[in-house]
Amino acid sequence: MLAGTLLALLVALAAPLPAAAGGPGTECPPGQNDCSIWDDDPGTPGGPGGGGDTGGDPGGGASPKCQWKGRPLPCYNEFLGWFNNADGCYYKLEEPQPADTPEGKQWYLVTCNGGDLGDQHEELRDAPPPGYGTPPDPEELARRALASISLLPPRIAVAPRRNTGPGLVGLPVWMWASPGANYFGPIGADAEDRGLRVEITARVDRIGWTMGNGVEITCADEGTPYDPKGRRAGKTSPDCGYDPGYPKAGTYQVSATTYWSVTWRGGGESGVIPQTRTSGTIPIEIDELQVVTR
Repeated sequence: MLAGTLLALLVALAAPLPAAAGGPGTECPPGQNDCSIWDDDPGTPGGPGGGGDTGGDPGGGASPKCQWKGRPLPCYNEFLGWFNNADGCYYKLEEPQPADTPEGKQWYLVTCNGGDLGDQHEELRDAPPPGYGTPPDPEELARRALASISLLPPRIAVAPRRNTGPGLVGLPVWMWASPGANYFGPIGADAEDRGLRVEITARVDRIGWTMGNGVEITCADEGTPYDPKGRRAGKTSPDCGYDPGYPKAGTYQVSATTYWSVTWRGGGESGVIPQTRTSGTIPIEIDELQVVTR
């Protein structure tokens, strides 16, 4: 019985790991392997201006109800049974029960270490463990739906860019990111378990830019690409810029973080799961403004 169960589990649970992605010169944040940058040729803006909003507190999410050693786990698995947070094991009632099972007791297949198929044993119990037989949790289903979609880190660009010539102290900087549902939403998904269906919708609330000199700027959306031949050439960005510019010459590393709200609804309940995605860093070079005198 145990050997057959192990074979079915290995087939059902095997899945490839996602490949890392990123562009040349990209430095990904720790623990994130899907950062990317957008390397373009935006030109160099000029002309002083004033403005962007500062700051933006990073969002966090409520902890999953079932987890082991900090790793979130489904509270129910159709092959392993129900998870017990107290010992990190899944419990599944064996069917059929052996004929010599003592009265008032039942045999369980127990998979420990957070569902490690190499750590299984049979256990005779007079009562099921805590959490056994609980109905589907809507928030867990929402997280399962969230895991099925791809919320990508922002693909960022700035003007001026070092590869097209440095910017100057005190002149405005433009920032923007690639649009699209996977970068800013909205994007939806659903998950169903034992008759309960939960739907989610994910969208970005704001994007926070770290300018590499201690300044942080928050923008409401992806921003506007700089056009050196456009009507705002040489002026400040209409929606996402470091308008006062850098006060000192130097090379600065710029990155951006998108702040997502994942709203979910199902089973008569609803909630929000905050998420963040952080880009790689791109350099911006700023030179001193040279004043020519006669």
